[in-house]
Amino acid sequence: MNMNIGLIAHDARKKLMQNFCIAYRGILSKHNLYATGTTGRLVEEVTNLNIHKYLAGHLGGEQQICSEIEHNQIDLMIFLRDPLSPKKHEPSVKNIFTLCDMHNIPLATNLATAELLIKSLDRGELEWREIYK
Repeated sequence: MNMNIGLIAHDARKKLMQNFCIAYRGILSKHNLYATGTTGRLVEEVTNLNIHKYLAGHLGGEQQICSEIEHNQIDLMIFLRDPLSPKKHEPSVKNIFTLCDMHNIPLATNLATAELLIKSLDRGELEWREIYK
């Protein structure tokens, strides 16, 4: 089943997001990917995956992804955040956390959880999301 996966990374985690997407390129290539502008561009550069890119997070990309979540168009969200030193211009975590909780969307905020979710996705364990669409 084809899922819609959202990708966002704070500046300090963008390289980690690139490496994650390189490692799981085979799984990610089977799904629809959506990302804020800079994260999407950086991931595309190293993986050659096709990613629908919104605006940069601080220019409205976060709000665009939030809108997709509100309309139940995202099935899985990976938001690699920097909890120690987020910058003012980086996407706020609160809106995305709240919306994912409201709409029952699995959300990973660190590499360990992202790997668990992506492996579960590959095993077909997130197909229950079809009920919510």
